[in-house]
Amino acid sequence: MTFSKTSRQQTIQDLKNEPLDLLIIGGGITGAGVAIQAAASGIKTGLIEMQDFAEGTSSRSTKLVHGGIRYLKTFDVGVVADTVSERAVVQGIAPHIPRPTPMLLPIYDEPEATYDMFSVKIAMDLYDQLAGVTGTQYANYTIDRNEVLQREPGLKADKLKGAGVYLDFVNNDARLVIENIKEADELGAHVASHVKAVGMTYDAQGRVNGLEAHDELTDETFKINAKLVINTAGPWVDKVNALNTKAPKHETLRPTKGIHLVVDDSRLPVPQPTYFDSGLHDGRMIFVVPREGKTYFGTTDTDYTGDYKHPRVEQPDVDYLLKAVNNRYPNVQIKLADIEASWAGLRPLIANNGSSDYNGGGANAGKVSEESFNHLIDTVNNFENKTAVRGDVEKAISQLKTAHAEETTNPSQVSRGSDLKTAENGLLTLSGGKITDYRKMQPVRLI
Repeated sequence: MTFSKTSRQQTIQDLKNEPLDLLIIGGGITGAGVAIQAAASGIKTGLIEMQDFAEGTSSRSTKLVHGGIRYLKTFDVGVVADTVSERAVVQGIAPHIPRPTPMLLPIYDEPEATYDMFSVKIAMDLYDQLAGVTGTQYANYTIDRNEVLQREPGLKADKLKGAGVYLDFVNNDARLVIENIKEADELGAHVASHVKAVGMTYDAQGRVNGLEAHDELTDETFKINAKLVINTAGPWVDKVNALNTKAPKHETLRPTKGIHLVVDDSRLPVPQPTYFDSGLHDGRMIFVVPREGKTYFGTTDTDYTGDYKHPRVEQPDVDYLLKAVNNRYPNVQIKLADIEASWAGLRPLIANNGSSDYNGGGANAGKVSEESFNHLIDTVNNFENKTAVRGDVEKAISQLKTAHAEETTNPSQVSRGSDLKTAENGLLTLSGGKITDYRKMQPVRLI
């Protein structure tokens, strides 16, 4: 039967009557990825989602599948290697969804700039090597100030040095989730939206063996039996874990909110996705992305404790983005009246890790000190000028010093990494992560 509202009725009956090997709570990209991997492995799989599939975080991203080039500022090469390799895999799996698109990275001569023209080329070369696009049509290159302004005449000219151009992918985040959900259904998984977990069920030893679920459309409550239950509820992970009344409670997440604003492309014309330092001395970077006659830009990164179903775009969020964009496009001067649409989403960040791909760090990485970074750049420069040898470069890399971590990590330093935990009574929880590396998060090999 075709995956539809009609087939949903049969799915509900199957969930009621057929014991499962694995039951997944949450139908965002993480749950969808687990479902397709489990079903493809022959595991009898069920998935429930309390809203529409992808209605939460997975439809409210910057809509890119990107490798996190800012990680390279802290030399977190492993993180970049994972994300750029997965980026290529995702594009290969669904070539009709992520589209390769050159990204423009303007470089300004400012005290807190992420890169200068020399270091950005080193970063992009490494980025290309990790992505396997060196020597192809997608290989990076740099352009001078005049060419940057020819491409984007609206960009701020003051202190502009040039730009790097490198490969990333524009994505339709919700569609990627739906394609995974539909494929999981075709592989035999029982997947149903608008079904909410309202309680856990337990066997005689107190181990989780299923759920009490509520059909949000028919107001019916029923039980689903499963050998294993996995919580992939994104920002709702801790709320779902609270239903597990026979296990100790551990707060896992520190959700943060990110917003994006949309204007007509006549108000903010950009020829290609552009990624730049905010210029507000906060260490953040902003994406500006053209799409279907519109331009959207974001994102913010603030702690969130409100309504998870309906995160709101608030005035301070708007003020921040308008200030950052108008700083880089001073002749455009976007106003509140120009904003045609917006969206807000929550990142399911793991509380005990540090640094974010939005702000130049990888999971478990501190910030490399300016002294160490500059020493490495000088050494590489000397190597290019044949006044240093390869061993000098390797020594400079090995001697990178890491700054002391702040006692209180700010929202922009919380990791986008993922974490898999098993409660004492068997409930699995897969939290964190992001859309680019959803496949690498999968725990199916452990099931």
